[in-house]
Amino acid sequence: MEIWVNPACAKCRSAVSMLDEAGAEYTVRKYLEEPPTAKELKAVLKRLGLEPWEITRTAEAIAKELGLKTWGRTPADRDRWIEALVTHPKLIQRPIITADDGTTVVGRTPEAVQSVLPG
Repeated sequence: MEIWVNPACAKCRSAVSMLDEAGAEYTVRKYLEEPPTAKELKAVLKRLGLEPWEITRTAEAIAKELGLKTWGRTPADRDRWIEALVTHPKLIQRPIITADDGTTVVGRTPEAVQSVLPG
């Protein structure tokens, strides 16, 4: 299992605590320091069943600078969004947890985190 975190994020810290309490084995990826590649992000999006704009933090200052709220949200726009997330990883919703069984969630709620715990 891998969890993408920003250590300054309370929801990330909460998710890590839940994984620890459950005795889960996982790897922490500080995605601001080690941003995902476009290929990795596409794989995670496929596992999530989401589009890039659905995991974008549009309230971030950089999102406003880029004008993301005005960007198209069609298959033709997908690569542009992915490039923005790869270039500006702060825009990615967090934490994202990828479990070994293929289950992947944006762990913003305790229920989402629970859904990837073994057993």
